[in-house]
Amino acid sequence: MSGTNGTHAFVQPNGGGAQLAPAAGALLEVDGLSVAYGKARALHGVSLDIRAGEIVTVIGPNGAGKTTLVSTIAGLLRPQVGTVALGGERIDRRPTERVAVAGIRLVPERRHIFTSLTVRQNLAVGAFRPTGGGAAREEIERVFALFPALAAKANQLGGQLSGGQQQMLAIVRALVGRPRVLMLDEPTIGLAPQPVAELFDRIVALRDAGLAVLLVEQNVRGSLAIADRAYLLERGAVVTSGTAATLAADERVLRSYLGVA
Repeated sequence: MSGTNGTHAFVQPNGGGAQLAPAAGALLEVDGLSVAYGKARALHGVSLDIRAGEIVTVIGPNGAGKTTLVSTIAGLLRPQVGTVALGGERIDRRPTERVAVAGIRLVPERRHIFTSLTVRQNLAVGAFRPTGGGAAREEIERVFALFPALAAKANQLGGQLSGGQQQMLAIVRALVGRPRVLMLDEPTIGLAPQPVAELFDRIVALRDAGLAVLLVEQNVRGSLAIADRAYLLERGAVVTSGTAATLAADERVLRSYLGVA
């Protein structure tokens, strides 16, 4: 596993809050999370953690609760029970915008870019600062330097990009906020094999630069190939977890998700 001691190009300071003792080396820690939609329980006591410079993937069938999990971490949903802590500070009761300021960014399924805005304008939305535009412009140039292929299309409309380019734009838009944890919900959905391979390569590069990446992905084989650790979520509960290599060899995963009898 590649990593650093937690300082990297994407880190920003987190705000104040109640202190929790993090798991050894954990940057993000989810403990006993339970979430319901009305009377329907979507998550049941889910716990996981992720360190800086690590890719953790959450796999499982449709309806397992994967999107509910990352939405709750991002502050879009409130847990009934359990806690979410970033750097030892509880964030599970903060509004969504404060969770983002603390350093967690979610790239949702289906990308949600502004198709009528240029690439640069899309990034300006992600880099918006109430105090002025100077810092935002610097952030945009910083991520363009990291993603030169996207910089070459700076003045192209988002709707004119390929599916793979749109997904990369959605990820780069999240990066302008200098997140500590980047959460990706089904980033390869609808993409052809070549853009999928390129996207996974970029995710690995972000991990190698020290970013913590929480990857929710239906492409089980691909996600396990690039991840450090993995959690299998079924019916809202973690049924097994371990290194990505361990889960790739697990009989349940082989049979149900990798098509090996």
